[in-house]
Amino acid sequence: MSTDQLLDRRNFYINGAWVAPTSPHDVNVIDPSTEQPCAVISFGGQADTDAAVAAAKAAFPAWAETDPAERIALLEKLLEVYTARYGEMAEAISMEMGAPISLSQTAQAGSGVGHLKAFIEELKKFEFDRPLGDHAPGDRILYEPVGVCALITPWNWPMNQVTLKVAPALGVGCTMVLKPSEVAPLSSYLFADMMHEAGFPAGVFNMVNGDGAGVGTQLSGHPDVDMVSFTGSTRAGVAITKNAADSVKRVALELGGKGANIIFEDADEKAVVRGVRSCFLNSGQSCNAPTRMLVHRSRYDEALAEATKAAEQTTVDNAHEEGRHIGPVVSEVQWNKIQGLIAKGEEEGATLLAGGTGRPDGHDAGYFVKPTVFADVTPDMTIAKEEIFGPVLSIIPFDTEEEAIQIANDTAYGLTNYVQTQDVERARRVARRLRSGMVEMNGQSRGAGAPFGGYGQSGNGREGGEWGIEEFCEVKSVSGWNPAN
Repeated sequence: MSTDQLLDRRNFYINGAWVAPTSPHDVNVIDPSTEQPCAVISFGGQADTDAAVAAAKAAFPAWAETDPAERIALLEKLLEVYTARYGEMAEAISMEMGAPISLSQTAQAGSGVGHLKAFIEELKKFEFDRPLGDHAPGDRILYEPVGVCALITPWNWPMNQVTLKVAPALGVGCTMVLKPSEVAPLSSYLFADMMHEAGFPAGVFNMVNGDGAGVGTQLSGHPDVDMVSFTGSTRAGVAITKNAADSVKRVALELGGKGANIIFEDADEKAVVRGVRSCFLNSGQSCNAPTRMLVHRSRYDEALAEATKAAEQTTVDNAHEEGRHIGPVVSEVQWNKIQGLIAKGEEEGATLLAGGTGRPDGHDAGYFVKPTVFADVTPDMTIAKEEIFGPVLSIIPFDTEEEAIQIANDTAYGLTNYVQTQDVERARRVARRLRSGMVEMNGQSRGAGAPFGGYGQSGNGREGGEWGIEEFCEVKSVSGWNPAN
């Protein structure tokens, strides 16, 4: 397909207008269902990054001083525009990163609506100006915007991550430069268009495309950027932190995960199948996926049979087709990485129950991966330690509660763990001992506004609710404030 037949998304959104790159560096966006180009973007250079940061810096003083109600009203307008163009967003996400259109129309595009609504409600309650306490009536605590923010987002849940960062940053009075994943930039291009339509002042929101080594590095080390909020791999998060250190800017990280799903002997009858489906959701491309299934020895054989059946019943198909199938993984790079890790699992002695290397039958093109289940995995195996980011489940037996907790915590990551038991006291006891930022029990999702984030190499940030708002605030302590006024 020639470039003139592709969607043209080469411009950047800077200072309230779509502008051409200073020095064009065109790159094709690949549809992972077909392996064919579907759009063309351009990578920014230092001049583009500098222009975007300068626009954000210039817009900051006036935007920071706006009444919170004015900022909330603009977010409400953004929600209105997003909702009106919801179908476009679902199609963009499906095309760029391979989420089946049915998933795109619900969870993927829906996450943007959900986060905008939740932050609007939370911002209406948020106290930007509060007393220290009755013991110091003349002291005030002021929550103020941190400044110019670089927002660097991933490809796996694009609108989930963009809105988790943009909405609270806007709401507290920050200005920003968004660098979406170069692998899946189409949804963010549409989002920038929505921002423009909603009427945000010029320079408050800017977007420049590029890769991590280019624009990502330019932003994280930029002296006029006050904060970097990054979601992505732990490797990239480490690099960003090092690059940001010279300017002592704030760095908030949402990184990888290797979630354990502990299934005790009294877990409900749907626990195993629920765990498999959760692992395979979004083709396994979720940092909070329960990729290690820890099963009590008394239920182990039964669990292997249930997991095998669930994997074999998981269909794989083109992302543009309606249905409950899983789609491709996002890119050739990811496909090759997953194939290597599946092969490594077999080499190291895990028992392959379902799936394996190669494409599923009937899919000669597209980055499709067989839904894969391994049994007899030991905690020291590569597939039990590394984040695979594909539809690959590792099942590990355990004998005691203590052993299950030890295995679950035996990871550099600490994002989400899962507990399945009907014993309320045990569920609470285990949840307290798991070293992770989140614990989900018995298939119960966390509520809107619950903080998302992890321990250890899963990062140091919290997104969502009041915690996500505070992330973009500086805290100012003031004495001598007249309590009577």
